[in-house]
Amino acid sequence: MDWRPLLSGADAVVHLAGIAHVGPQIPDATYDRVNAVATANLAAAAKEAGVRRMIYVSSIRAQSGPVAEHTLTEVDDAKPTDAYGRSKLAAEAAIRASGVPFTILRPVLVYGTGVKGNLARLLRMAASPIPLPFAAFDNRRSLLGVDNLADAIEFVLETPATEGQTYIVADPQPITFRNLVAALRRGFGRRPGLYTIPPSTLGLALRCLGKSEAWVRFGGELVVDPSKLIDAGWSPGVETAVALEAMARNAVAA
Repeated sequence: MDWRPLLSGADAVVHLAGIAHVGPQIPDATYDRVNAVATANLAAAAKEAGVRRMIYVSSIRAQSGPVAEHTLTEVDDAKPTDAYGRSKLAAEAAIRASGVPFTILRPVLVYGTGVKGNLARLLRMAASPIPLPFAAFDNRRSLLGVDNLADAIEFVLETPATEGQTYIVADPQPITFRNLVAALRRGFGRRPGLYTIPPSTLGLALRCLGKSEAWVRFGGELVVDPSKLIDAGWSPGVETAVALEAMARNAVAA
């Protein structure tokens, strides 16, 4: 693609386009072509066009798999575990090598109205009146409200000191899986309706049924520390549980 007509006269580029986890039928080469090669071409064109700033919205998956044994920060080595994460990490490297002034953001799982993928499936589950077996699920997840992501992009665009930096982006506090489901149910106007099955028992059942990915989604833990961006001056205004309730209310209204 010839980016030059689109970049002519542009001061900044915010790059969010790409493909994410669309299933095992997508070959690794497709992730590489769309997420890495296309980003490299865009960064080179932005440099040639004299763009003064490129903001690349990468992913925490460029740094980690779907779970982590400790709280992640930017100083941790990047160890992506799938083609998607590797393609995002390669895109980051291409931007750094291009010479265009840049800032890289690594958001965790983003939620908000119109959410797709795993969160959309969880939203449908929470909308059901059926009691759910998550009362003992204290595993924590860092999430990111879409409004907080938009604020982070605006902040780095307007803050010259963030140039050349890479930032993890997340709501300030992680939320337990139990409280996540409860917040969604409150948004649907329901009581939490959670009962206890030991997480290890549910995990074993899901793995025996060939649903290991579902177990990671329900029982895994991924916590990050967004202090670097907060210390730079970013002030996220949306609190996770409140925003999750609002997302569920909006789903009802839709």
